[in-house]
Amino acid sequence: MLTILHTESSIGWGGQENRTLQECVWLKRLGARPIVLCKPDARLKERAEAAGIETRSHRLASNRDLSALRYILRLVKDEGVDVISTHSGDDSLIGAIAGRLSRRKPAIVRTRHLALPITSKITYLFAHKVVTVSEYVRRYLCEDKGIAEHRVVAIPTGVDLERFDPEKTPDTLRPELGISPDTPVAGTIAILRRKKGHHVLLDAIPLVLKEAPDALFLFAGDGPQRENIEKKTEELGVKGSVRLLGLRKDVPTVLKGIDLFVLPTLQEALGTSLIEASAMKKAVVAANSGGVSETIVNGKTGILVPPEDPAALAAAIIMLLKDRGARKTMGEAGRRMVEEKYTTERMGKAMFALYSELVSTRSQRA
Repeated sequence: MLTILHTESSIGWGGQENRTLQECVWLKRLGARPIVLCKPDARLKERAEAAGIETRSHRLASNRDLSALRYILRLVKDEGVDVISTHSGDDSLIGAIAGRLSRRKPAIVRTRHLALPITSKITYLFAHKVVTVSEYVRRYLCEDKGIAEHRVVAIPTGVDLERFDPEKTPDTLRPELGISPDTPVAGTIAILRRKKGHHVLLDAIPLVLKEAPDALFLFAGDGPQRENIEKKTEELGVKGSVRLLGLRKDVPTVLKGIDLFVLPTLQEALGTSLIEASAMKKAVVAANSGGVSETIVNGKTGILVPPEDPAALAAAIIMLLKDRGARKTMGEAGRRMVEEKYTTERMGKAMFALYSELVSTRSQRA
């Protein structure tokens, strides 16, 4: 049985941690044995255990934590680890060093989830293979950072089509919030950080309301920009047209209840929330930044607009809010695209094949 040790030093929950969990779920279904090593208070630990995935915990204090190094070395030996798959900066360095020092010589895989510039190449050079969540990030590592192309492969993040199923998701959001079925609703689901572009959407809202005065905007998510967003809704005089829903675990339900999904992001490795919206048959409007263009077929599954351009964003929103037929056509096309390219099953099988090939190649060389 193929044993894969996933290391993650992050304690929060976002697209990176969710992808790691979904990968582990599929690895287990395919007959592998995934183990997640993370901090004792990590959200990933709690959710992995709930999903039936083995977990181990260590403080993973820094990339110089010698106790973490010794702990991983012992895990590799005692659990017969074949692959160390690393995810964040601290655990990636410690995990890679442990793999290189271990007598078992496990394969080392470094996954790059983010579109942020990297500050050091060392964890990518230590790895036998680097996985990126998009072609955009793969090109950045190879073309801008000089990492050999044969060592980097893009395996896009997928979404669970059983969870994101528009036919089976209850249509309860509008009754819950007291929103009329006839009210045009645009929604965004993202952590409230500046790079997600909520400020751009806020600047676009007054323009939208001139053409669609009854439109409502729902912001699902929480984060450090919440206070600034609340303040700006008052300054722009749009407080009555914007509702902050906070963190929602029922993302499919939120998507079911809106007419249009909007993400004016300034920096995105891929845009998993866009894929989730498409899976729920929603037309999408997004800023053309990072890997977003890989998840939207412009004019077919949604509309791409320039980043930091409230006027262009408003025009796209107005057009789609007024055209029910276009929203329906784009939503259906988006669902087909996700079924073909962006499922958790496809992602899980690709990762399983990669790990298997690496282990087989290393065994032959040995």
